Amino acid sequence: MLKRFALTALLLSASAANAADVRNIDLGPQAQVWFVEDHTVPILSFNISLPSGSAHDPRDKPGLAAITAAMMDEGAGNLNAAAFHQALAVKAIQFSARAERDFTVISVSSLAADAGEAMRLLQLALTRPRFDNEPLARVRASIIQSLQQDAAEPSSVASRAFMRDFFNGHPYGHASNGEVASINSVTQGDVRAFAKGHWVKNGIKIAVAGDITQPALTRLLGQTFAPLPGITVAPPRDVGRLGRPGVHVVSMDVPQPTAVFGLPGIMRGDPDFIPGYVANYIMGGGGFSSRLMDEVRTKRGLTYGVSTGLQNYRKASVMIGQVGTRANAINQTLQVVRQTMADFASRGPNQAELDDAKTYLTGSFPLAFASNTGIAAQLGTFQRQGLDVGYVLRRNALIQAVTIDDVRRVARRLFDPARLTVIVAGSPSGGTAAQRPSRPGGPPVVTPPPAGQAPAKPVDKPDRTKPPAPTR
Repeated sequence: MLKRFALTALLLSASAANAADVRNIDLGPQAQVWFVEDHTVPILSFNISLPSGSAHDPRDKPGLAAITAAMMDEGAGNLNAAAFHQALAVKAIQFSARAERDFTVISVSSLAADAGEAMRLLQLALTRPRFDNEPLARVRASIIQSLQQDAAEPSSVASRAFMRDFFNGHPYGHASNGEVASINSVTQGDVRAFAKGHWVKNGIKIAVAGDITQPALTRLLGQTFAPLPGITVAPPRDVGRLGRPGVHVVSMDVPQPTAVFGLPGIMRGDPDFIPGYVANYIMGGGGFSSRLMDEVRTKRGLTYGVSTGLQNYRKASVMIGQVGTRANAINQTLQVVRQTMADFASRGPNQAELDDAKTYLTGSFPLAFASNTGIAAQLGTFQRQGLDVGYVLRRNALIQAVTIDDVRRVARRLFDPARLTVIVAGSPSGGTAAQRPSRPGGPPVVTPPPAGQAPAKPVDKPDRTKPPAPTR
């Protein structure tokens, strides 16, 4: 077992070392291309970001970017949807596209020998999409089914309501996969127009890892993306006021309400981001090692899981968290969340917490580079965050340089419970979560539990507390 662990660690270290050798490839000023050459296995992986995320949806068509991205592999040129899927399957090409907030992200992986065919099919999809009615109807039905399922899930309902309230009318606030009515209203012409105006080479970001030389890759990418339109897509508009402090309830008849809560975050280019990233890990990003998990679950048994994370977009950042508990314990749970934040903002971490956070965040970083697909995906994430090509080499040193005073300073800035926006999806009950208006027409607030009331036991839910791999 020890030998196997040592071998795994060695392989991960080697992958991280290869990933550190990231090169820029010049495809002109309109494109950003990063490349890691690795001939260990005959695989080539691409992560491609187009400036066509859901923030570019028309106001009356939320979800248009998502449905357009989902149509990318549903036929192109002389290949209908079935023939396009067959062409991918014959060469075992992995192809997917999804719309995030700012970008549409395309992932393509293939054997190195088949990379030319993979890129030919991608070029066909981007420049000659068919958008036939039958696959459009099928994709629309699939998205609507997902939306209907989400409408019964408190976590999904709370998340959607949180984004809407937190962003106060900005495009970041609408659901990236739209609403049932808006998806139903999307026409073939809408999809064609969106793709024509947003599947472009100006602003494209490409990350590649695998078994190819730099000259060969430069030729392949040039041939693939040269035919794309040279249109410049305007960025999303600036974000105004962030947040709607208070507790806002979306009534649902469920045994366990879910609360989604958040605060304005720290922009990725801010010098305080890395200290904020470390602070968030200590507060709620570190699974069972986090303050919130200790206070809410371990000490009081109020939940099976509570977590926080920093989400960054081109125009905004948000610290967002989530917790679920029984209906008669939601108020106590939120009180503990607020108090834990207030204590952390006041005193910051202790040295052991800081040391543990830095050890985990730096030691687990190589996990993101365990495969060519992982390397390309991680580099693509860094590109979309506006980082430079040398960040991979600097990242762990930046975390190691964070001091306890840095975290204390940023904790005061980041974790102010008075500014907390909270959305509860469910039906708080039992006096513990009685609703009353904070002012006429104002949002509901939650009253304290009766003195001496015992904390609720967590409901029987799967444990989803494993912290995400750190990739910042």
